[in-house]
Amino acid sequence: MRRVLIVSCLAVSLMPALAQQSPLSLDQTVQLALTKYPSVRASLEQVSAAAAEINLARTAYLPRADLLGQVNRATRNNVFGLLLPQSVIPSVSGPVLGTNDLTSVWGSAVGVLVTWEPFDFGLRKANVQLAAAGRTRREADLSVTRLEVSTAAADAFLTLLAAQQTVSAARAGVERGRLVDQTVRARAQSGLRPGADAARADAELALAETQLARAEQAAEVARVALANFLSMPAGELTIHPGPFLGALPEIQPPPGTLATHPAAQQQQAAVEEAKDQEHVLSRLYYPRFYLQGSSYARGTGARTDGSTDGGLSGLGPNVQNWALGMTITFPALDLFSIRARKEVQLHRGLSETAQYERVLQDLQGQLDRAQARYRGAVRIADSTPVQLEAARTAERQASARYNSGLGNIIEVAEAQRLLTQAEIDESLARLGVWRALLAIAAAQGDLQPFLQSAAK
Repeated sequence: MRRVLIVSCLAVSLMPALAQQSPLSLDQTVQLALTKYPSVRASLEQVSAAAAEINLARTAYLPRADLLGQVNRATRNNVFGLLLPQSVIPSVSGPVLGTNDLTSVWGSAVGVLVTWEPFDFGLRKANVQLAAAGRTRREADLSVTRLEVSTAAADAFLTLLAAQQTVSAARAGVERGRLVDQTVRARAQSGLRPGADAARADAELALAETQLARAEQAAEVARVALANFLSMPAGELTIHPGPFLGALPEIQPPPGTLATHPAAQQQQAAVEEAKDQEHVLSRLYYPRFYLQGSSYARGTGARTDGSTDGGLSGLGPNVQNWALGMTITFPALDLFSIRARKEVQLHRGLSETAQYERVLQDLQGQLDRAQARYRGAVRIADSTPVQLEAARTAERQASARYNSGLGNIIEVAEAQRLLTQAEIDESLARLGVWRALLAIAAAQGDLQPFLQSAAK
């Protein structure tokens, strides 16, 4: 029983490790990057903050209630005269007693003031619309971030796959070079071939091993780059090649409208936000109406004849009042500053509109370049199988000629290098078509058709 329990515990502890070691498909890689990469999470939090700003703007419709409670001990000397508004000298209410002594009394006050703006000529609504435009822009920012991260993760996936294919071709080249080196060395030692052939075979083997080392270095760098998007150790990362190394399917780049591209929608949201900001400014030069109600009570130990009650008199508020009214304010001299701010905002809006036109133009250029790369990649992929078959034939013939004594080691070395390069070119050509399709999908702003094609 104890042994069964130990085995079960080991199996449970190994399950996460085994799950981490399972190869990732392209779609899984993209989804994991969208979940793990910090910039996506940062954009999500910005969207949440923008949504909270809408709720904040809506609170302006609610009435405001201010509560006050105060207890003080102070003298009650009061004088006639003007005092400009300030926040240093406390005010004293009541008649002027003509006294100037330091006798102090208790004073207290409690009260509540409720203020509500029944109408505002659309200012609060404009502020809510501005906050909603900010949320729309943050959502567009999130879409752009998701597209950029998805594209970068997919490109890193294909880059790692290409690097692994280069490593496989380079490793095959090393194996061929090692066999040739062993054959040539045996023939040179038996006197059937000159020693120079053995030296040349050694040099070609060393060159192939150097090429393999460089390919392995590039593959490791590509693995680290992809692991960075997935927030996982590079040593635990393995990928599934999927359909990328097989025959190319009949894929036509889907049509797309550049106006729906996340970058275009992001800039369009900036244009709308600028218009909403200008609308808010147009609502500022209106009177503000505040309906107010107050109830309060005060207490004091001082009398109007200059005497005091003494003791604890005044600690409790015992004189009550209430009030209802409306306050109207109007920023009469703000007209000039508001006009200037509206002019500034007008030019900012025109700038955002010009930026939107530039974004559309840049996206069109990006799409045209991606489509040109796709056409070229298809042509290359059509020619590389012929190149590979010819290189294999040349390598077999060169080896046969050398073994029969009709050829030399230079022909064999060149044929092997040509074969290795043809194998690399043939595998990278197929991946080149997929990468061109990825570029087209990114230029159109939607990776889902590409990911669906890659999942078949």
